[in-house]
Amino acid sequence: MPRPAKQAPPPLRVDTVRVVLAGTALWVVALVVLLLLGDRVDRVWTWTCLAAIGLGALGLWIMKLQGQSPRRDRPGRG
Repeated sequence: MPRPAKQAPPPLRVDTVRVVLAGTALWVVALVVLLLLGDRVDRVWTWTCLAAIGLGALGLWIMKLQGQSPRRDRPGRG
């Protein structure tokens, strides 16, 4: 006898902008640490941090274009 199919749970509501901002902030912290360490680390890691920060900025821009960024009402506009 086949089991009755379960319904899928509703999708989670996630603030993707906040997630991308948090990830980008972590890459910025990593970049600062690497810059403080100076020549003791390979420069590939510095470029990795810069690339991740750039990709985070690109992701935020794309989310803004798609309308995923929260809209803030400006005073005086109706």
